[in-house]
Amino acid sequence: MEKMQNVSNKQIMDIKELSEYLGIGKSKIYSLIRMKKIPASKIGKQYRFSKDIVDSWLRDKIITKKENARFSKM
Repeated sequence: MEKMQNVSNKQIMDIKELSEYLGIGKSKIYSLIRMKKIPASKIGKQYRFSKDIVDSWLRDKIITKKENARFSKM
């Protein structure tokens, strides 16, 4: 729990930290990078991820937005 707390407080994460933060495997993150589906910065040979940008990206990927809520009442 403490390790996750540290990751969620970091502003810049590496692949391992992003994997822990999102709860998905590193290979899935590399796959998303190759498909240009996740915002990443490459510094030398290493990828870095801005927590703010990743959080924004996650919000943009929400599939249960409010406009879909009206269908749940039917």
